[in-house]
Amino acid sequence: MQHTLKREYTFTGKGLHTGVVTSMTLQPAPENHGIRFVRSDIGPLALVRAIASNVTSTARGTTISSGDAAVSTIEHLISAASGLGIDNMLVDIDGPEVPILDGSALPYVNAITADGLQEQSAPRRYLALREPFHWEDGESDACIDILPSEEFSADLTVDFGSRVLGIQRLRYSHQVDYATGIAPCRTFCFFHELEYLASKGLIKGGDMDNAIVIVEHPVDEATLNRMQSYFGVGDLQVHQGYLNNLQLHFHDEIVRHKMLDLLGDFALLGAPLLGTIIARKTGHRINTTVCKALLESDLLYLK
Repeated sequence: MQHTLKREYTFTGKGLHTGVVTSMTLQPAPENHGIRFVRSDIGPLALVRAIASNVTSTARGTTISSGDAAVSTIEHLISAASGLGIDNMLVDIDGPEVPILDGSALPYVNAITADGLQEQSAPRRYLALREPFHWEDGESDACIDILPSEEFSADLTVDFGSRVLGIQRLRYSHQVDYATGIAPCRTFCFFHELEYLASKGLIKGGDMDNAIVIVEHPVDEATLNRMQSYFGVGDLQVHQGYLNNLQLHFHDEIVRHKMLDLLGDFALLGAPLLGTIIARKTGHRINTTVCKALLESDLLYLK
């Protein structure tokens, strides 16, 4: 059956890229509503459905838009909804970007699982594949295969050519507990990206509490000092290839967070997928491009 929330939940915090502080309230929604956002700072009709066809940007996160209303960095919240089995939810947000919180989906999961979900009267509909689907990215060697199946699973390989990370691989299915195995895994970036991202007006809301920072190349003291000044922290050090601001929750937390992102992006199909995803070196752009291609094809049918 379809499920929604039992009550409302409010989260307040800054957006990772805009730095804008927003208040966001998750609200129960009726059957067959799906997941929608309302930009309450614009007006009650500023609605955006969380569907792949509404994706307008994947620059370091997933942004959806409809008319004048846009909401960015939605993937952690949508991933939590997917992982918990939430079919219907209205998200009231008074700004342009979902709060980054601790960089994971755990704050949402902890709040919602404390109450459980509300079962509804309508049956849940699933999307199934008529035949296998293959996608190769023309700008990289990333690829996605999706095979028909009676249930959902995903096999993800992450390879940044990194000496610190190596090649990480993870398989996810409903036998894996999303709340403990995926939700706590935080967003990440490479140290050498930080100054570039800041120069592009991104990560205005980034700090040393909401991201894992991977140090792939040697860093001199002057550069560390600049980053300490930018983020307003002291005593940054490199330890075993990571900045010392956070301790890893898992040795393979990076691929687990990429799985968190993938689950959020593929939830933008609008209904749970019955299929086996085999993905290599993918990200928001490729995930959402594949979802758009599937929705525009005749390969999917409701089951």
